[in-house]
Amino acid sequence: MDTCLVLVDLQNDYFPGGSMELVGIGAAAANARRLLDAFRKREKPVIHIQHVAAQAGATFFLPDTKGAQITQQVAPQEDEIVIVKNYPNSFRDTPLLEILKQRNISDLLISGAMSHMCIDATVRAAFDLGFTCMVADDACATKNLTFGGKTIHASEVHAAFMAALSGSYATVRPTKAIIENKV
Repeated sequence: MDTCLVLVDLQNDYFPGGSMELVGIGAAAANARRLLDAFRKREKPVIHIQHVAAQAGATFFLPDTKGAQITQQVAPQEDEIVIVKNYPNSFRDTPLLEILKQRNISDLLISGAMSHMCIDATVRAAFDLGFTCMVADDACATKNLTFGGKTIHASEVHAAFMAALSGSYATVRPTKAIIENKV
């Protein structure tokens, strides 16, 4: 069975000039591109996930805007699937599960944004649905958060979520190790 690369929400609004710029998105996208190139070279399956805001009052990923488009750096090719979602969990109200089942895929390599939201929700859902998951930690990005009047820096948010996913829900590895292992 093949491993499928799932690129989550690598969209223009998360990049400089977008409505919700993330910390480290440039480096994360560069690593996601390295994974994408490796999967394309090996002719392994790739699925792009695109979040389009459906809730009233949304400030980013608005329908039919440049910000909602997948960034050119990891733009899908014609033969690659793009799944539009409206929730953090890439499986919720989308055909993702059916597509993976039809293609007999049991292993997922997940990367993208945001570590604490859509990556977390997608990995946990995938695990609960019986998939073996790997996360390319350096191909994911997030933002600073606030809680209880304190700022939690993006690096700490990211590390906490990767630590929480690691072991129980996924194997978490850097891009270089994943590519060298020929996943």
